[in-house]
Amino acid sequence: MRQKIRFTASRAPAALEALAVLTARHGQTEARRADVIVALGGDGFMLETLHSPAGRDLPVYGMNCGTIGFMMNAYAEDGLPERLVAAEETLINPLSMRAETVKGRVTKALAINEVSVLRQGPQAAKLRVLIDGRERLEELVCDGALVATPAGSTAYNYSAHGPILPIGSNVLALTAMAPFRPRRWRGAVLPKSATVRLEVLEPQKRPVMADADSRSSVRDVAFVEVHSVPDVTHRLLFDPGHGLEERLIGEQFI
Repeated sequence: MRQKIRFTASRAPAALEALAVLTARHGQTEARRADVIVALGGDGFMLETLHSPAGRDLPVYGMNCGTIGFMMNAYAEDGLPERLVAAEETLINPLSMRAETVKGRVTKALAINEVSVLRQGPQAAKLRVLIDGRERLEELVCDGALVATPAGSTAYNYSAHGPILPIGSNVLALTAMAPFRPRRWRGAVLPKSATVRLEVLEPQKRPVMADADSRSSVRDVAFVEVHSVPDVTHRLLFDPGHGLEERLIGEQFI
């Protein structure tokens, strides 16, 4: 039986053109009646789609109309129904961010790739790092730090020289950006069940902002807590042999 498809597209001209072509060929289904979402765009739009209410309920098959397209499949006008039937599913859990400002305002958000804290002024940030309530670093002097999922480990985390994590590894990466002290600290690989707390030292002198997937920014934070959310699952579809696991392995041999 043919799947009922909900097409979504970024505002990029190539994605809008693909949307017109594919909806003319396959029709357009309301999100509440659809079996699958086909997202047309790049990785940023895939994250936007996964964060949407429909993206939490339905499997999402991305087609690359952007630049990198790490989370996307190759775009083609022909054979879409057959590709959807043959697609392999990857399940990922997001991170929860709880950020409290120096004035006590609390912001909560989910992140599929990473939660990051970044200096928001000219001076380096000073952070206290606790894992499951236990202090692990009394003082980390850096431009920032992030907690990344396996799905997001090749994004900001990898650019900051963090490790690439296999999809099924049940671990998270804690990575510092431009660390100054401790000199030799290279980050940590943590159990997926861990709760990371990053406390901002000298917040008035060295203000820090927090961010979840570059979507939910909070300025002047006092601390940030991050943990995986096992009861929220996103379903990504990939052409056979081109799933996230294969891509994460392949990235390490480029």
